[in-house]
Amino acid sequence: QVQLVESGGGLKEPGGSLRVSCAAAGFDLGYKSIGWFRQAPGKEREGISCISSSGDRTYYADSVKGRFTVSRDNAKNTVYLQMNNLKPEDTGEYFCAAARGGPEQGCYAVPIDLFYEYWGQGTQVTVSS
Repeated sequence: QVQLVESGGGLKEPGGSLRVSCAAAGFDLGYKSIGWFRQAPGKEREGISCISSSGDRTYYADSVKGRFTVSRDNAKNTVYLQMNNLKPEDTGEYFCAAARGGPEQGCYAVPIDLFYEYWGQGTQVTVSS
């Protein structure tokens, strides 16, 4: 059974840092580009970052560029999103998703959810003083 599980969310003060993880089960994460999305209360889900299967390509939305870093450890079947200098507007549910297609397919720009086929359940990130 294909499964993605996010973890690492929590409550942080503005300016703080947090790393969320996306672990895969039931498939080899190394064959898939992975996207990160978030959904703030009352807003639509937005793509914020992605990383190609090899890690050679990464993309970031303008809202997180320079503050967030996506990385992966294919040996651990896990993708990470390091979030620094957190802002209250970063509050939301964070999801990872595996792109459609095979190795090196996907992640050609900031992710759009219709190009992703497997989704995790999300992890909540709250930035508040």
